[in-house]
Amino acid sequence: MAYAAVSSLQQTIERLLTSSHISIVQNSGTHAIELLYKEARSLHETLEGFNTKKSIMNMKRVKILEGEIMDAVCEFEDVVESHVLNQFPSQSEQSIAEDEIRSPLLFSVDLQELIREIGSFIKVVNKMNEAYIHELSNPLPEEEHNRVIPSRIDFSGNESKMVGLSNQFIQIKHLFVTNYSLRPRIIVSLYGMAGIGKTTLAKKLFQDPFILGTFERRAFVTIGPKYLLEGLLLDILIQVSPDSEMIIIDGELLSELKRMVFESLKDRRYLIVLDDVWEAKLCCDLVNVFPAGGIRGRVLVTTRLHEVAQIAYKNCEYRLPFLNKKESWDLLRDKVFGEEYPCSYELEKAGKKIAEHCEGLPLTIVTVADILSKADKNPEYLNEVAANKKHSVFVDAYDQMSEVLYPSYDYLDQHFKACFLYAGAFPQNYWIHYNDISNLWSAEGFLDSAEQFRERINYMELAGTFAEASNYYMYELFSSSVLMLDKEEVGCRLHSSFWYLCNKEAAKRRFFYALNGSGDGLAEQGIKIKNQRRLCIRNSILFAMKDVYNSMASVSMVRSLLCSGPYNQYPVPICLEPLRLLRVFHALTIRFYEFPMEVLKLVQVRYLALTYNGNLPASISKLWNLQWLIVYRHLIIIESAKKRSSDMPMEIWDMKELKDLRIMGSNLSHPREESFLPNLLTLYNVNPQSCTKDVFERIPNLMRLGIQIELAPDSVDPLSCFDHVSHLHKLKTLECVIVNPTLKAEIVAPLAPLSDFPSSLTLLILVGLGYPWEEMSKISSLPNLKNLALLCYAFRGPKWEVRDNEFQRLQSLTVKDTDLEQWTFQNYSCLPVTKSLSIAHCYKLKEIPLAFGRFLEQVEVVDCNPLAVRCAEDENT
Repeated sequence: MAYAAVSSLQQTIERLLTSSHISIVQNSGTHAIELLYKEARSLHETLEGFNTKKSIMNMKRVKILEGEIMDAVCEFEDVVESHVLNQFPSQSEQSIAEDEIRSPLLFSVDLQELIREIGSFIKVVNKMNEAYIHELSNPLPEEEHNRVIPSRIDFSGNESKMVGLSNQFIQIKHLFVTNYSLRPRIIVSLYGMAGIGKTTLAKKLFQDPFILGTFERRAFVTIGPKYLLEGLLLDILIQVSPDSEMIIIDGELLSELKRMVFESLKDRRYLIVLDDVWEAKLCCDLVNVFPAGGIRGRVLVTTRLHEVAQIAYKNCEYRLPFLNKKESWDLLRDKVFGEEYPCSYELEKAGKKIAEHCEGLPLTIVTVADILSKADKNPEYLNEVAANKKHSVFVDAYDQMSEVLYPSYDYLDQHFKACFLYAGAFPQNYWIHYNDISNLWSAEGFLDSAEQFRERINYMELAGTFAEASNYYMYELFSSSVLMLDKEEVGCRLHSSFWYLCNKEAAKRRFFYALNGSGDGLAEQGIKIKNQRRLCIRNSILFAMKDVYNSMASVSMVRSLLCSGPYNQYPVPICLEPLRLLRVFHALTIRFYEFPMEVLKLVQVRYLALTYNGNLPASISKLWNLQWLIVYRHLIIIESAKKRSSDMPMEIWDMKELKDLRIMGSNLSHPREESFLPNLLTLYNVNPQSCTKDVFERIPNLMRLGIQIELAPDSVDPLSCFDHVSHLHKLKTLECVIVNPTLKAEIVAPLAPLSDFPSSLTLLILVGLGYPWEEMSKISSLPNLKNLALLCYAFRGPKWEVRDNEFQRLQSLTVKDTDLEQWTFQNYSCLPVTKSLSIAHCYKLKEIPLAFGRFLEQVEVVDCNPLAVRCAEDENT
């Protein structure tokens, strides 16, 4: 976590130098702090060198060195931030009454006392920087090289049972043994999470009798994250041509090995399995050695990384799925009880639950089964294991699996590691909404700045593929098979095996520490809690415990307080005053009956998320570092259209650092003439009354707008939420939701008439608005619209005709819950680039005109008319 620690220090220094609220006293150390920033940036760049040298670096030495860097940087950052905060006027002594708010706040900071510490730290940084550069510049010593030469799979002994991969086995076998005259060489890839069965499937294919008789030359080589290309080629050569003799001229071993491997496979039917490949370039280098012409060549690549898997030919990439419940139980039963052991109903019931807890990962199932096979196979014990996902059986299994799982973390690029560990801060099996995790990653400082992100994706030739850094990071973690995404949940989570790894690693690196229940009181944790950067409370009831409340002072260095787990609607006391350095306070699962005024003393806070029904105090503007302000509401009943929704305080307009403002069911106050929020990029959950010309003109850089409409029973007047949206020239995402739509038998005029949308729009989500399909022409002509979701009768009526040249750039279309009966197209030039189509709960729709869309890759039909389902099945086949 050295990279994340240095990033944090960089940002701390940047705020000191650039904040409009801080004035460094002249001649008090400005030059020293500027030099410190330069050295921190240099160390940051050096650490990023790991990304290109990780296959040759000594991981053990690198971890030790990075641990030393992290400790030194965190300790120094504590000194700097504490010193600066001590010079701010005590917020506790300032009145926070609304009529005494001073704006703007300006603090003078004297850094003279830090000059000696800064000088000493710069020397330490230079020394650590040189040590890390030495690790980057010097390959592994000879004894380490000997350990990374690949080894062939030992096929002797008992064969492991393959469960749940029969379809993939049949498909790949068919690819290997047929149509060879049309495709001389075929490359197939298997990819997915560690332990999902890639090597097992590859071995089954390699040993299949029919394949044995088909290929003259075969080689199976396991590579891993550390390798020597010469060793790989030598291993392949020994397997395909054991009698070969090498003549090495002038030390050109690599060139000679490439030539000999090529000659040994030329004009031969060959099968090469490259197992556990970690680098796309290495994969390409090896495949290019193998003959592409001739009679027939087959290459099978297994990898955890989608980037590597993409070397496969079109339609030859196989992402291996998790086992379903039946397959999981079949594998566990075979490993624990065997075929002959009688399995009673009680044993089977407990066993199925245990198998379900393994979450479909074969490695977990096999490891748990091995532990259970050595214990008494009685119903009482198995029921005890089945009743608790945190039982020692699972913990022991995850510990045993760590040797297989850890490389997935260790060999992530530096800038992804903190984001991966952070996903483990939430409860086990917890789906984290994309917006929440993206905001938190950004608030924690894990993501590239806009400039850094542009540089990174341009370097990787991904310009235009990802609009934001958070999307790129999430995609890369998913592609690395360490993060699970779910379209229905609109979120991500970790498999329990990785969740356990993250929690273990995070506590060891002081990245975060989690309290799950009453047995985890702060007072009992002692040294484990000291100097932790983040504290995760997974059950808010813990705050009601006296020892936890009184022990908050022991975590005064905490920068983030993350409250998750079950939603708690009853008040709990939270002691925030000791957390002077707090930056992130995420507490959406706790209902606050009164606004926690203690928060206003925490001037370092830049992310605040809580559930609160009242009005925000005007003194919220004292949080001059605040960039994310998210307020959810507990259940609200709208009794009348005349009942006004609450307004945000006028002082919101003074919070110039705000990037993301999400206050459910509130209006932005009418701005003053001088009001301006230049950094605001996201405005969500606002009422239509906020969608005025005056408001939009003062947030010109807005990229995401979410409008939430709660209809009263007597609502009849039209809402003008779209009338002025055209003033938002940078808007990319627009979401408008009627949370309680009124569905009448007849189609009536919608309450929020459509107006002109900005041409910059790429994502549009409409829910419950009830437009007639004829109004679609105001949307279909948007030149940059890529994703459209129409939910819960967003449009109504029996017929939708897509006209000529509509939706020219639309890539994804989702239609759910509508009374549509007939969907037609004027011609095939409509929706020409659409890749994904999702239809759900459209019971009257009998036919889907799938002839459109030359690029259509995925058609999903859920709970619809059987005739529509049949159309989708025909397209998918």
